[in-house]
Amino acid sequence: MFYWPWAFLLLLILPMLVYFHTRRNGSAAVRFSSISKFENCPIGWRQRFRPILFWLRMLCIVLLIVAIARPRKGTKIENISTEGAAMMIAVDHSGSMGEAMNYHGQEMSRLEVVKKVVADFIKGNGDYKGRIGDMVGLVTYARYADTQCPLVHGSNIIVDFLKDIHLVELRQEDGTAIGDGITLAAARLQKCEKQIQDENAKLQSDTGNGKIQEPNFKIKSKVIILLTDGMNNTGQYSPIDAAKLAAEWGIKIYTIGIGSEQQHNGGFFNMMPSLDENLLNNIANITGGFYARADNADQLYDIYKKIDKLEKTEIKSIGYVDYAEKFAPWAKAGLGLLLLEIIASATIFRKIP
Repeated sequence: MFYWPWAFLLLLILPMLVYFHTRRNGSAAVRFSSISKFENCPIGWRQRFRPILFWLRMLCIVLLIVAIARPRKGTKIENISTEGAAMMIAVDHSGSMGEAMNYHGQEMSRLEVVKKVVADFIKGNGDYKGRIGDMVGLVTYARYADTQCPLVHGSNIIVDFLKDIHLVELRQEDGTAIGDGITLAAARLQKCEKQIQDENAKLQSDTGNGKIQEPNFKIKSKVIILLTDGMNNTGQYSPIDAAKLAAEWGIKIYTIGIGSEQQHNGGFFNMMPSLDENLLNNIANITGGFYARADNADQLYDIYKKIDKLEKTEIKSIGYVDYAEKFAPWAKAGLGLLLLEIIASATIFRKIP
């Protein structure tokens, strides 16, 4: 592609130059009455190859005209701009999450069921579109809260970390620190938002070629999906205070209660307050989310399906063509031929007068 293709009109002068050159060579430089005596004189190689100088000059002009036309190579660049959720998934992995739960007719631990449902929610399947365009992180908590994976793009990364979550094994590490889990997840979201804002500010600045780049990711919403099967019984932070802090930072919390308050024991159902639904409901209300309870895998799938519909991701593709100037090699070649023609005419093809 050429920026100034009209420059090729200059090629029209070449036939004229050839015409005048031929006409000038057709006339005698020195007049003799008869040249019959010179007909048998040998012709040297310098005389035979001297016309090369003229064609070098013509080729030089052609190359310079191509350089003037400014050849450029266009590269189509596609920038994917995503406006989606920054989502921290907080999973309770205390000992009680080892209780049995129905997963499509199979008995599995609550934690294993949660891992399967969350993996489908993130990767996408027939029920979910997947959170491919979002940033997703993972926090686990029992007596202590830990970051398993910070906020990242890429569903496979989170799914790999999900596989590594296990029930606590040591008694001194068991417990349910809901407040600490919320606080850690909220801090991760707040820190990530500041980083993204700084990155977007750099992208939106002038890149030096006159183009303003669109930000690669915009946080549309900040979300914590908190899942537990117990009551807050340990930890440094109060769940309500943590929820208020999250609301202050614009973070929405969806709380999910796992398992039934009815615990089966020898054919009888004992009412045991193992799940603080009132607390989970208050946390959700403070932050503008919702609370839901799942007693089996199907109910858990429905809850995540509802969240999937509420937290939509918008992906737009911005395409433009970036050009690299390619005139320099043509200009250098043309000037090189001109220099070669000048040197040759002044040395090996020099004529006198």
